[in-house]
Amino acid sequence: MRLDALPLTPDHDIPAPLLTELTALYAAHREFHALSGDFPDPDDIRPEQVAAALADELANPDVEVLLARSAGRLVGVVITLAHHPDPADPDPWIGLLLVAVEEQRRGYGRELAARVEERFRAAGRTAVRLAVHDDNPGGLAFWTALGYEVVDHRTDRQRGRPCAVLRKPLPSATPRTPRRAARVAVLDPGGAVFLFRYDNEEVGVHWALPGGGLDPGESAREGALRELREETGWTDLEPGPPLCTWEHDFTRAGVPVRQLEHVYVARGPRRDPVGDQVGAAHAEDGILGWRWWTPQELADSPEALWPPHLPRLLAELD
Repeated sequence: MRLDALPLTPDHDIPAPLLTELTALYAAHREFHALSGDFPDPDDIRPEQVAAALADELANPDVEVLLARSAGRLVGVVITLAHHPDPADPDPWIGLLLVAVEEQRRGYGRELAARVEERFRAAGRTAVRLAVHDDNPGGLAFWTALGYEVVDHRTDRQRGRPCAVLRKPLPSATPRTPRRAARVAVLDPGGAVFLFRYDNEEVGVHWALPGGGLDPGESAREGALRELREETGWTDLEPGPPLCTWEHDFTRAGVPVRQLEHVYVARGPRRDPVGDQVGAAHAEDGILGWRWWTPQELADSPEALWPPHLPRLLAELD
């Protein structure tokens, strides 16, 4: 996914093709705009209204409008505020985050939020805030699942509507040890995927595919197969085609690491882990439990996933 600033013409207008894309994205969020009141008629959002709304945002030099694209498609928009008008508020804000309706439940929202947080962290900011309307429980559930905590209740500055203010600390970047790893997405005949549940000291509770760090001299595919057998006891599966690679930070055994993971696909029957060695392997790796997730359950889950865009990757697999 690419994240770029909103491009403007020399006359500071939004290029017409892009405005068409943005209008379609905004118009598809009818329920959200009915709550926000940002447009006179949420059933009839027009290009000139979207252009005017974004122009009003960009009139503030502290505002940045960012567009997210994947495979050339506009999949999301986020508006950030580097400095709040209240001088007593030291944190930057996320003012808006919208994911294209047809791309929802594929991990883009989580990925987009993480990318924005990383931008603020790189700029030396120590936390980020946002507000959720009290009548938007879905929005509150999404952000709290990403580690945001309610720190205040107030009315919004524009229309006086009651909101919850949420905040998430952004720890400063720590020198990290590079680590290579591999995982396997095991799919049953119905398309459900097998995941383990962890509670990491840095990133909290999350669900991840079987796998782990590579041994010296071990290829990614070899390591994926070894880890799969150690953690599940399944000896009749072979890693198939690669699904993705991704890089992320977490703390392992007290050591901050930056892990590069190679993820493969395998198909097999639906079953539980087997073998006497599995319990010891789970205790060593901090595995708390496991379950099979259907595609719909995965897409609907508010809990963190590794990788965060796993629902989209599996949906696009075939």
